Amino acid sequence: MSKIVFLTGALLGTMLSASGAFAQTTLSMWYHGAGSEQEVKILNEITADFNASQSDWKVELQAFPQAAYNDSVVAGALAGNLPDIIDVDGPVMPNWAWSGYLQPLAIDESKIANFLPGTKGIWKGKLYSIGLWDAAVSLVTRKSILDELGLREPTLEQPWTKDEFMDALAKAKASGKYDYALDLGTASTGEWYPYAFSPFLQSFGGDMIDRTTYTTAEGVLNGDKAIAFGNWWQSLFADGYAEATQDPAARDAGFNSGKYAFSWNGNWAALGTLAAFDDVLFLPAPDFGNGPKIGAASWQFGVSAKSAHPDGASKFIEFALQDKYLAAYSNGIGLIPATATAAAMTENYKAGGKLAVFYDLSAKQALVRPVTPGYVVAAKVFEKALADIAKGADVGATLDAAVDEINADIQKNGNYGF
Repeated sequence: MSKIVFLTGALLGTMLSASGAFAQTTLSMWYHGAGSEQEVKILNEITADFNASQSDWKVELQAFPQAAYNDSVVAGALAGNLPDIIDVDGPVMPNWAWSGYLQPLAIDESKIANFLPGTKGIWKGKLYSIGLWDAAVSLVTRKSILDELGLREPTLEQPWTKDEFMDALAKAKASGKYDYALDLGTASTGEWYPYAFSPFLQSFGGDMIDRTTYTTAEGVLNGDKAIAFGNWWQSLFADGYAEATQDPAARDAGFNSGKYAFSWNGNWAALGTLAAFDDVLFLPAPDFGNGPKIGAASWQFGVSAKSAHPDGASKFIEFALQDKYLAAYSNGIGLIPATATAAAMTENYKAGGKLAVFYDLSAKQALVRPVTPGYVVAAKVFEKALADIAKGADVGATLDAAVDEINADIQKNGNYGF
């Protein structure tokens, strides 16, 4: 009799365990980082922790190559089969929200109060996405180069002025030691142009789109300040300070091999440079008259508008916001942790860490790209305009044409809801 009771109890326990497992509702998730084993490894660890932490939800991850990811999301939206959770590049988020791909996040926003501004995907006053990291660009050089050229080391509190920056380039060129004074990374295309170069325009006092209305680029992309920026941009190439057409190999290894005195590059490339030299400096952006600026906003997590389980999807995203995961991503892939407390848990971004300066740059100089659904078109127009100007196109005519193209898109789309 006791044996029967024991067997019955064991069977019942097995059934209860199985029913508990089956009670978990599956949440699908798409991610852009299939090409990065480390990224996927960390995200798999987060999902495993979340799945084990509660009995209501089970996240299943599908990773895509980054080059195909955005197209996959658009195709999925058209086919009506988006997953519950998607990640989205920060500047693209407003377009996806406007297009009906995303819904506002239902998370406790007190948990992101101390996150870097660039990690928060806010459109029309609502939080649609949140990032676990950000990225920042700096002017990379060496202390020995500044000393040899007799240059002041700029700081966040006292960045170089436009005149100081141009003096630095002139002295580097005159030294005859470098192929070019400045590596701008023109071998990179696509999002690099608006991310890396529109902050120069904004520091001059212009912009890609008028942020007071978001209904026009007139006056901000072709006004006097934008023309001044365009003339300056063209002079970098006409005067031989930088190259309009760059070999990708030079972008990857040019500064480390001594080809350039200065490089405009991001924290993702910093460790390689630190390995090459023991006197590397990561300098703040110069101030061209309206404050120093760098780009902000990297990949972020959101909930698809078609998710039948936005509560579960939001709970997963909220779970992923823990400092230990922010630090894990930073240690794993080198990007900037979203909080100062997470940065303190990392090797490179803690106080005194080799990359700690990038956290400060992101906190104090970063500006998100124009927060509008029309950004995805404006970014491509901006890239072409800058590439043409670098190769000698008339500045005023090129910027006027860019304004016309951006405005035509805005009008065609009913001002994108503005």
